[in-house]
Amino acid sequence: MKTLRILAVSIVALVLFSGIANATPSTQIWIPSTDIQPYKTPHYGFDSYIGTEGNGIVTNIGLTVGVLPFEKIQMEAGIDYRDMDGAHDSPMLFNAKLGVPEGILFKGAPALAVGGYDFGTEKDVSDSNIYYGLVAKSFDKIGRLSAGYYVGNDKVLVDINGDKDNTGVLLSWDRTISEVSDKLWAAIDYQGGDNGYGALSFGVAWKFAPNVGVIVGYDIYNESSYKPTATLQLDIDF
Repeated sequence: MKTLRILAVSIVALVLFSGIANATPSTQIWIPSTDIQPYKTPHYGFDSYIGTEGNGIVTNIGLTVGVLPFEKIQMEAGIDYRDMDGAHDSPMLFNAKLGVPEGILFKGAPALAVGGYDFGTEKDVSDSNIYYGLVAKSFDKIGRLSAGYYVGNDKVLVDINGDKDNTGVLLSWDRTISEVSDKLWAAIDYQGGDNGYGALSFGVAWKFAPNVGVIVGYDIYNESSYKPTATLQLDIDF
């Protein structure tokens, strides 16, 4: 029994670090957002997740681009290379998202998005295959509120005991802190579930140029066995 438990913990740890850099489609700190890359505008992202208690470093290098030439309905697609401590195990991952911006469906309508990320190349190892839907609405002084739900591969998204735990809510708040500077942005997001993706994340970003931003944040995982990580994310539009 002890051996099985160690195996289960190892699998969950793999899942955790496979999923730890899920900022691959256009995102908040951790979860996807309803934002979509403009048509033909490539986006480069370099995300690092640094264990605060010696639990490793995960890096994710991604390229995302808008692929639909329409204003009212938009789509992006992306590819990522993810690594943990130089292991380079099944590092290629793919994502895509389709959405409608705020105010398009009717006056005051929220933004809508459906998509998927972490489509990996190794069956039941790196193919977390997370599908999600999101709705988001901006309010003047409050900022933007988002809510949604996700479903993933139940062979990969498991809890600490190895039991499937492949669904959960997606919630976030984000806002440009214009009282300080239009270059300053802050966000808090939450992903439900006791799998490796379930976490509360918060952070701030600063735009060093109209197309260059850096996020500094912190991630606290729902499963207490997973230690927190600090995150540093560089985003560049070309």
